[in-house]
Amino acid sequence: MNGTEQLLEQVADRVRNSARGHGRALPAPLGSGEIARAEGILGFALPPLLAALYSRIGDGGFGPEGGLLPLRQAVRAYEERRSSGWRWPEGVLPMADFGCGMDACVDGRSDTAQVLLFDPNPGEPDLAWSIDSLSLAGWLHGWLDGTAWFCEESVLGEECDLESVPWADFRSRI
Repeated sequence: MNGTEQLLEQVADRVRNSARGHGRALPAPLGSGEIARAEGILGFALPPLLAALYSRIGDGGFGPEGGLLPLRQAVRAYEERRSSGWRWPEGVLPMADFGCGMDACVDGRSDTAQVLLFDPNPGEPDLAWSIDSLSLAGWLHGWLDGTAWFCEESVLGEECDLESVPWADFRSRI
């Protein structure tokens, strides 16, 4: 079993255990046709790991904070933001709502599917983008093991000092 398969199994186990503990069912996984339709609308392919999460685990509702957005909602958010005054970068898909206007987004053009944090609260588009994780896999591992800054019960505790690293590619992608 390769690293991606192991990660998908770990996510699936966490999701199953969480769903049982909360007595709720998650949305069903998506078929390849639904993913292909979303990619056609977006104009870019989903990173393979993100597509596997949607096709093998479920259509959102699991993961950090409120969980991954349902794919249709993520696509709609991308379309709306691309036409907004925020000059949304091409290929950057919102995938999780962190509240207060902040979103975790996956960079569909990055080889590692880096995860970006969009925080419009500073009020300046150039300051709104930072790198949350160098890869989607790393972002998921941080959620699974509790070391990510967004984990309520982070094992880092008081030592967690979020140093945001600005996303240097923002200007070239708008």
